[in-house]
Amino acid sequence: MELGSAVYILTQAVKLVLIISAPVLLACLAVGVVVSLLQAITQIQEITLSFIPKILAAFVTLAILFPWMLKMMMSFTKALLENVDLFLR
Repeated sequence: MELGSAVYILTQAVKLVLIISAPVLLACLAVGVVVSLLQAITQIQEITLSFIPKILAAFVTLAILFPWMLKMMMSFTKALLENVDLFLR
């Protein structure tokens, strides 16, 4: 395998990871900001208060978007396996 092929595969894999993880991270970020604002407004400074809503947001986002995520990962893997002979030259 040439260096260019390896770099291309790794670049595509990193892009896929970023695309797949972005919705979950953005949902957790949005929930974190909302909880932080509510804590600032109500002056409740409990550190553990923000963890449960973030975890719930992550699980809900994963439950909703898991078929799309799986489809993206399977298409990447399928394309990689179909072109394995090109990369091994």
